[in-house]
Amino acid sequence: MSDSASIGHITAIEGSIADVRFAAELPAIGTRLVTLSDPAITIEVASLPGRETARGLILNPNTELRLGMPVRNTGLPLSVPVGPALLGRMVNLFGDSIDGRPLPGDMPRRSIHGTPVPLSRRRAEGELFETGIKAIDLLSPLERGGKAGLFGGAGVGKTVLITEMIHNMVAEYEGISLFCGIGERCREAEELHRDMEEAGVLDRTVMVFGQMNETPGVRFRVGHAALTIAEYFRDDLNRDVLVLIDNIYRFVQAGSEVSGLLGRIPSRVGYQPTLGTELADLEERICSTSRGSMTSIQAVYVPADDFTDPAATHTFSHLSASITLSRKKASEGLYPAIDPLKSFSRMLTPGVVSTRHYMIASAVRNTLAEYEDLKDIIAMLGLEELSETDRATVRRARQIERFLTQPFYSTEKMTGIPGRFVPLSETLSSCERIMNDEFRDHPESAFYMIGTVADLAQKEGAGHAA
Repeated sequence: MSDSASIGHITAIEGSIADVRFAAELPAIGTRLVTLSDPAITIEVASLPGRETARGLILNPNTELRLGMPVRNTGLPLSVPVGPALLGRMVNLFGDSIDGRPLPGDMPRRSIHGTPVPLSRRRAEGELFETGIKAIDLLSPLERGGKAGLFGGAGVGKTVLITEMIHNMVAEYEGISLFCGIGERCREAEELHRDMEEAGVLDRTVMVFGQMNETPGVRFRVGHAALTIAEYFRDDLNRDVLVLIDNIYRFVQAGSEVSGLLGRIPSRVGYQPTLGTELADLEERICSTSRGSMTSIQAVYVPADDFTDPAATHTFSHLSASITLSRKKASEGLYPAIDPLKSFSRMLTPGVVSTRHYMIASAVRNTLAEYEDLKDIIAMLGLEELSETDRATVRRARQIERFLTQPFYSTEKMTGIPGRFVPLSETLSSCERIMNDEFRDHPESAFYMIGTVADLAQKEGAGHAA
């Protein structure tokens, strides 16, 4: 294409959308256009509404943007740099450094529009991925090479839980970690960078951010950019990759904003009609191959605590484990506020976890379910009216509920309680002893915010001393 044929002019600007008229050949959808200004403004072609018009998402607008501005068709899609030089760095959608240090100028670049790995080349792992968090490892074990979601409304602890997982898993993890912040606040990004540095794991981590103050087009595409970098480490360097995404709902929300700006008629509850395919385009790129595994943990905001919201239900279908956070648990101070009866994992079957693990997890879940059924009777008649068997069930359930709380490293400075990483073997033996009534004479408060039951004596000693 000649230089003159590749030049168009902006004919309309509406919000984060621009129409560009090309007298010659129109660019393809997904092509990167750049304005002939300093600094250049990037526009990604999203639709072709007319014979000579390309409609695109303005990704980095500035005050220079105006009607009639000349725009060049690069003929290429959006791309990001890939390579080991990204380790320890923070970058944005365009692969530009946002941590105050320059990146090498000779890094290879790849299109962010990758294609999912064919089924014939995928590999099922079937191996547990230990987090050190009791409630998760016991009742919703994660799969190496799988996808897990942390579901919850506002203020129930999703970001704290994912930060704790980063602390526990990245430190123990031998592969590469990639954190993707979609709709993150600047404060959260800065705190995460500092925490990674203090934990000594920054040199094995890449952070990619599309922040809340950026255009919906950036938030919609930054997840694809992050997965392009992750695929490089998996496929070219044969490394295992841990992908942490906070928050996948912001990706759906950005897609809804983009859809509205492009004039599409919304579907259920105001979401874009293409919600299912857009989410699948992102999620299906997360998989394991013979070259390496890619494990993902994603925070998912649930609007108004409505788990039937299309954003939540579409995300559920892609996951191997879902961890549901409960506002009721949070209001009772039971942190992490994980609801054991609404969380699930396909790994929790006798053929995958050990028979002992399955039996203990089933006994714990049954006890908590029986306690839930008895709560109405207790509220109306009181605990004294229950049978001896039911009272024993209530005692065990309340002890287990408090035992599944855990002091976090990420909240040490606020609570004053040192964080604990609890191996799965110790979680299982502690729960087994509680279920066998070994601690029937201990008050339920003694089980709150401890690591294992071995800490009971120490906690009670401290209580007597006080």
